[in-house]
Amino acid sequence: MIVKVIVTDMDGTFLNDAKQYDRSRFLAQFAQLQQQGIEFVVASGNQYYQLISFFPEIRDKISYVAENGALVYEHGQQLFHGELTRHESQIVIGELLKDSQLNFVACGLESAYVSDRAPDAFVALMSKHYHRLQRISNYHDIDDKLFKFSLNLPDSEIPLLIDKLHASLDGIMKPVTSGFGFVDLIIPGLHKANGISRLLKRWNISPQACVAIGDSANDTEMLKLVKYSFAMANAAESIKAVSRFATDDNNHDGALNVIQAVLDHATPFNE
Repeated sequence: MIVKVIVTDMDGTFLNDAKQYDRSRFLAQFAQLQQQGIEFVVASGNQYYQLISFFPEIRDKISYVAENGALVYEHGQQLFHGELTRHESQIVIGELLKDSQLNFVACGLESAYVSDRAPDAFVALMSKHYHRLQRISNYHDIDDKLFKFSLNLPDSEIPLLIDKLHASLDGIMKPVTSGFGFVDLIIPGLHKANGISRLLKRWNISPQACVAIGDSANDTEMLKLVKYSFAMANAAESIKAVSRFATDDNNHDGALNVIQAVLDHATPFNE
């Protein structure tokens, strides 16, 4: 089957460790993708406003599954957003505030929010992923549609925290890891594959005609969804296990090399 959609994660996948990519090479590839009628989709745990900053020349020519699936944009138009009820968001905020050492960002449709008491280093880190980030005095007073919470902590502390949050927030939010010390709380079912499926349905395209490239646990569902699933060489072992194919690491243009293989109808796209 001819490939009609290419989906890529960003951090650890499309971007190298310096948070850059070979722009001239990709823009040339993108022109070819357009000529061949192939859609390009960015699927990331990051904020929409952060993601579009990487593609100033073509920002509205591509589609985005942002916030780990809670927000979907098709060619500059918002297609879908998830939303916690006010009651649910208050429960989550209350649970996270029980641990005074835990810093977190509340992610909403209009902006992301962080406590004005959060350490500057944490705010600086999160501002790289959330370009719209407001400092607030009280999380409970946020007036926005919330659909995700994001935490960052040492890798050694993550398993225990995930177990705790699984138990305390069961049915309301699900913790997922996205690498680099990040843990996102997502609305159950609103993962990247959900957002991608919305785009595929709108375009009347089968997952069998779709390529996905990823490296972390939050890419699991989208890699299981598509026919052509690629794990980066630097991917978590669990991601390599669910992917049918492999590519080079993120510091050696692994994602761009997959795109080139699609354009060249090279293996495995020459079946």
